[in-house]
Amino acid sequence: MNIKEMKVKRLLLGILDILWRGLAVLLLVCLIAVCATGVSPVYRFAEPKPFSGPDLFNPYSSFDSLSAPLWKRANFHTHTRVEGLFNECDHSPQATLDSLRSFGYDIVTFSNHNALTVHPSDSSLQVNVYEHGYNLLKYHKLVFGCSKVLHWDHLLPVFAFQRQAMLDWLATDADILQINHPLRTGLSTRRTMERLSGYRLMELDSGRSTEQEYWDWALSAGHYSFGVANDDLHYPDRSSRIAVRCNFLQTPSARYEDLRTTLTGGCFYSMRVPDYGHGDWAAKHRGNADLPYITSIGVRPVQSGEQIYISLSRQADSIVVTGQGHRRLKTGRSCSVLEYEMQPEDSYARFTAWFPDGEVIWSNPFARYDASVSTSPYRIEDHPISIFLTFLYNLFMITLIVIASILIVRICQRRNIRK
Repeated sequence: MNIKEMKVKRLLLGILDILWRGLAVLLLVCLIAVCATGVSPVYRFAEPKPFSGPDLFNPYSSFDSLSAPLWKRANFHTHTRVEGLFNECDHSPQATLDSLRSFGYDIVTFSNHNALTVHPSDSSLQVNVYEHGYNLLKYHKLVFGCSKVLHWDHLLPVFAFQRQAMLDWLATDADILQINHPLRTGLSTRRTMERLSGYRLMELDSGRSTEQEYWDWALSAGHYSFGVANDDLHYPDRSSRIAVRCNFLQTPSARYEDLRTTLTGGCFYSMRVPDYGHGDWAAKHRGNADLPYITSIGVRPVQSGEQIYISLSRQADSIVVTGQGHRRLKTGRSCSVLEYEMQPEDSYARFTAWFPDGEVIWSNPFARYDASVSTSPYRIEDHPISIFLTFLYNLFMITLIVIASILIVRICQRRNIRK
């Protein structure tokens, strides 16, 4: 091998060595970041406990179908252009608001990632809400009624105790917490959903599934929440992304104090709306102006107990009552009315209505509880911290950080490969 070839070989080996060391350092830095943000208390979660009690909670006890001005269409998960480099939407808050209002939305809250957005036109309609979460698994939450943004997050929230810890931390400065798109969140297993608590709202999916099985996993474990369907809007100029999910609330105004009362009381229902016209905006506006709706819903006594019922403004292909364990308790075909008599073993029940044109309506759940003890089935769950496991887990995280740091120093000090 001549001198020229030896120089080329040394150059290539040097480049490979630099690339290998750079990659190794990058991976170790990522490991440090994951471990440093992974610190968390480790909880002892209670076993799943279905709803029970002598009473049946009716979220629609104040339902009034005759007062049309009380019913308002809402989207709570909306992204807009924000200050800074990281934008998930190119449209201003006002332009986004105008687009949603053209489809009949009365209430729009701006939930940008880790940023509070000022209402663009009416300060009395300001809602302090943001979407929390930087992590790689897309474990995101909406935080309502906060005074500031919590910027801390686990980069890789693999464990249920990490996710619960974040809910607990967020709850210290929030009126309402909502778990976002669990069907699109990595590792949202049944076991995880059976453990998490402290949220009041569960975001429903209407893309890949309309069954909402993960919601039933949580409800069946005794974690009561109301369901909301939101556009998660990033592209108001795309017909397939806007006005495809919504909520109808019985509320006297769009002011936050009224929204908070309704969102914690449950007198609202959620809806999937098809993309009418598939790009034909005129057809989309016409379809959104004539949606099916609930005309009555609630609980009434019958001879042997209590019956839940629903009636709709038009005939549905099917109406299903879903209960404990995601089990179908009753199905009505080609109907606009359905009743179901609650059985002693039924811990909760909820309605889903599928319509011929693709619309879907979800009710909030009716659930067992003891009215002499609480005002609803929602309860603050007890999940005590395991001091021993918390120490071991965080010691392990710190150990990995130290080992990774030592390896980085050694790699950086390593001499280039000799010829």
